[in-house]
Amino acid sequence: MRFNYVKNANGGYQALLALENYLHDSGLEQNLIHLIKLRVSQINGCAFCIDLHWKDLRAIGETEERCYMLDAWHESALYSDRERAALTWAEAVTNLQNGHVSDEVYAEVSEHFDEVGMSNLTLVCAAINVWNRLAISGRAAPGKYKSQLKPAG
Repeated sequence: MRFNYVKNANGGYQALLALENYLHDSGLEQNLIHLIKLRVSQINGCAFCIDLHWKDLRAIGETEERCYMLDAWHESALYSDRERAALTWAEAVTNLQNGHVSDEVYAEVSEHFDEVGMSNLTLVCAAINVWNRLAISGRAAPGKYKSQLKPAG
């Protein structure tokens, strides 16, 4: 790595961990959180986070097919309407080249998520975008992560 943000900016790192704890207790489904994180990491080209969230998804029981099809979720019937809405939101929040998320996207997604859900989805997107930027700029090496997650139940 170029720099150790855990050591050099530990207060910020701890704040991000607190946000992660909040998100995983927010009522959003765990697999949905990790699907969003994997998709955003694909968009951002973050190999470290792609590796991490792929492994976490598999550890909690997600199918390999749904993981490898995620990059083409628009053309796949493997995702529920709620998941598709969340992925639409994640892509819109991550790709802000136009300076905003359209009213059409908001209307589509708000059919599946209330204001609390929309707020939490947006925080998931913001959090993974921060993690991606830390990993990419710090050149975190992918491949060594071992998931500690277990399937629900």
